Amino acid sequence: MNIAVVPFRCRLQCDVAVIGAGPYGLAAAAHLRAAGLEVRVFGEPMSFWRHHMPEGMKIRSPWQATHIADPQAALTLDRYFLEAGLARPTLLPLAQFVDYGLWFQNHAVPDLDQRQVVAVDAADDEFRLALADGEIVAARRVIMATGLLGHEYRPAAFAGLPRELVFHSCEHGASAPYRGKRVAVIGRGQSACESAALLHEAGAEVEIISRGHVEWNADPQRRGVLRRSVRAALGQRLIPPSQVGPFPLSWLNEAPGLIHSLPSSLRARVNETSLRPTAITWLRERIRHVPMLGGQRIRQARRAANGVVLELDGASRQFDHVVLATGYRFSVDRVALLAPRLRGKIVQRDGLPVLDARFESSVPGLHFLGAAAVGSFGPLLRFIAGAGFAARRVTRAAARGRRATAPSLPLAALAEHD
Repeated sequence: MNIAVVPFRCRLQCDVAVIGAGPYGLAAAAHLRAAGLEVRVFGEPMSFWRHHMPEGMKIRSPWQATHIADPQAALTLDRYFLEAGLARPTLLPLAQFVDYGLWFQNHAVPDLDQRQVVAVDAADDEFRLALADGEIVAARRVIMATGLLGHEYRPAAFAGLPRELVFHSCEHGASAPYRGKRVAVIGRGQSACESAALLHEAGAEVEIISRGHVEWNADPQRRGVLRRSVRAALGQRLIPPSQVGPFPLSWLNEAPGLIHSLPSSLRARVNETSLRPTAITWLRERIRHVPMLGGQRIRQARRAANGVVLELDGASRQFDHVVLATGYRFSVDRVALLAPRLRGKIVQRDGLPVLDARFESSVPGLHFLGAAAVGSFGPLLRFIAGAGFAARRVTRAAARGRRATAPSLPLAALAEHD
């Protein structure tokens, strides 16, 4: 839909429109409202986590890096578990994290508008958002917190194969329907290994196929003697809160503002090293009986009478289903709700928007949070832990030069921890 040709009937107006109601959108909304700005938030709460993660998944981030950020640090996982009367788990189940997100939304953004935004354009120094029901919203700023859905990476070898045979890990859902089926999982990171574990435990015959070999994150057997001795001496003091990337880069990744100041080539190297495919060691025991075919290239994937045939290096194997745990590659050009002329004004680098220190793109007033900001701010923005930093920065941008209507939090507080 191109709203440039639709008569504008702006019934709603606001300072900031937030598109997306996952951890980043909710955190931004909580901070913006604390600064007294008029904010409208659009989207189904926690939709990606509710509908595009496999059932039974565990959250890989450490507990202290999984709180959704609010300016008073009051809506934490600890408070949710206390109010819900739940014991703190060793590993946080997906279902409980989703329930926590809905609880956060109910407290921080109770008036969330779940109507779908179908198009965004700019006119007369403001943005126009077209909603699915035909209503139009005018906003001075727009914050894109739309996440990774629609940015799945699907290797070219699988082009044209039907969804019932080949699907991305974000379409995995329940594992029970694959009991007794032969399933290939393509990939070697956390998503691949956890999908394989869930399918194996559901009774499927699973194999993991990848170009490289599975690298276990935090595996003591892969550390050198010196590194083991240093960790033994210093213990938890070496471990950063979010644990994103290998030590010592993991400490640099805790400072997105510092990473933003680095040359783009150095940022790219930090991202490549920190976001390389790894799997957490607590999955190791769960897939010890799952065959792993590393060092394999998939030369061709074709449909067969009874499933999919994969032509590998020197071998041919047949499966009933294939799961593509091949990750995501964010691209501005795939953000279809942005009007083409608006997308064309966004300066990009490798498909990602180039953002200033306040997460603002080359289009004044248009901000990107989450995975879209990794190219400018580093690996932390791919994880829940980066939401607080992003929310504080974008709130200061929105509040600058704008008289807050009813501030409930000093804006100076938003500068903490940057």
